Amino acid sequence: MTAGCFRAAVAGGLMLLAASAQSQSRFEEEFDDKDKPWQEIAIQLPAPPKPENLLPFYSNESGTQSFAIDPASVSRGTDNVVRYTLVSVSNGGARNVSYEGIRCENYERKLYAFGQADGTWSRSRRDQWERISNNTLQRQHAVLARDYFCEQLTVAGTAEQMVARIRDKRPMSSQLYK
Repeated sequence: MTAGCFRAAVAGGLMLLAASAQSQSRFEEEFDDKDKPWQEIAIQLPAPPKPENLLPFYSNESGTQSFAIDPASVSRGTDNVVRYTLVSVSNGGARNVSYEGIRCENYERKLYAFGQADGTWSRSRRDQWERISNNTLQRQHAVLARDYFCEQLTVAGTAEQMVARIRDKRPMSSQLYK
């Protein structure tokens, strides 16, 4: 092999290695979720909840309010946010309807909209992600996250599985689920 051919072969090999390394680097970047910022998807507001379909769940011992989820509204977005319609009723009969989301990864909640008596929605002015608290006043969100929607910091299954846990009154904190 002449010196010129040898240099050409070495140069070609180096170019191939460089291209392969660059391709591998791009491949790894595409799967490196740590460097990609989390992106929330656009939401679609659900239909208003039907009282006969609501699924009650236990949230605290104070007994001043009862809470229920509209099973038709429960969804797991591609952004890994569990969205749902929450209905709360006070002992005096006051009823509040809200469309909310729980982000298990950060143990946060977001209030998207309030349901109106005529079945329409009004956007929440407080639509920022907030840390879920286990205090008595806001315990319903902690119960939903811990017992029905999240397993550690990940979403616990499909929307159907979450609804089944609420319907069957089988919180994850008391049993293991497949």
